[in-house]
Amino acid sequence: MDLKLEVLVIPVSDVDKAKEFYIDTLGFRADADFPIHDGYRIVQVTPPGSACSIIFGEGLTTLPAGSAQGLHLIVTDIEQAVKELTGRGVAVDGPFHDSTGAFHHAGGTHRVPGVAEGRPSYGTFASFADPDGNEWFLQEVTVRAPGR
Repeated sequence: MDLKLEVLVIPVSDVDKAKEFYIDTLGFRADADFPIHDGYRIVQVTPPGSACSIIFGEGLTTLPAGSAQGLHLIVTDIEQAVKELTGRGVAVDGPFHDSTGAFHHAGGTHRVPGVAEGRPSYGTFASFADPDGNEWFLQEVTVRAPGR
């Protein structure tokens, strides 16, 4: 049985502000905006090239706005992605790699500025946050691990 991750729900405080950030600033595709009734609204957007969308709105989650952490967007060129996002007005931290050479630690500890030595696939990151503080990472993947 295949299990495909296709939607992530993220908590936001202001739906219209989030919609402007994800669509106008980040360039995500606008898929849907369903204002069902007062207190219940569904907005779906999709990052360019992604099979997984994100949904935010009103009445969709009990998590506090800004509590989504560790969301990853995969890119093939981290430096180009950082340049593009900063050109769109997004405050980006990075590129960086973890001092262990593995996946990054939480909270910014063990971060070493710059791309990982030898630029191994999966080894370099950058991060940014949406207006509520939901945390996103860019991860550079140039060669996929077997089976991926």
